[in-house]
Amino acid sequence: MIGIIDYKAGNAPSVLNACKKLHINAHLVSTPGQVEGCQGIILPGVGSAQATMDSLRESGLIDVMKEKVLDRGTPFLGICIGLQVLFEHSEEDDAECLGWLHGEVKRFPDTEVRVPQIGWNEVKFVSEHPVLSGLNESEYFYFVNSYYVVPNDKEVILAKTNYGLEFCSMIAHRNIIAAQFHLEKSGATGLRLLKNFALRVGN
Repeated sequence: MIGIIDYKAGNAPSVLNACKKLHINAHLVSTPGQVEGCQGIILPGVGSAQATMDSLRESGLIDVMKEKVLDRGTPFLGICIGLQVLFEHSEEDDAECLGWLHGEVKRFPDTEVRVPQIGWNEVKFVSEHPVLSGLNESEYFYFVNSYYVVPNDKEVILAKTNYGLEFCSMIAHRNIIAAQFHLEKSGATGLRLLKNFALRVGN
């Protein structure tokens, strides 16, 4: 079973509906005990990094997520803010994040483009990965973001996108996959990515 972390962040039900369309065995989970029983974990989210971290702390989910993902190698998929909080620090609210990956989260310079970015944009894949099975070298996905991640280790970058500047729009590191764009709002291509992740879980 894949657990979709429900910390009242808005789009967890949308991700669940996308999983149901694909007949993926997924459920909303909101307690450490529920997370413990998951074979895969999806961390979705909208809103600010600080609010997300506060909600995860209040729910008591950070320690169990860390144990499952970092220590046991449970497959993990982060979406939007679920990508950003994987890093050490976000400029948004000067937030300290999970720190599972080294790097920071920066705001788009609004001198060049309208912030936030809202809409479809091209995602160019820069390396191969099983989660990209059946996709072209570049695809279009739906974004809603004012901030972007800057990984210290460029080897984790799986895809790049241009919005005033070139930024990392997807990462892969061991059992961790995460995307800045919204898979659940990106039509058939987003659903294909979601299905590929589920297959990695054995779903």
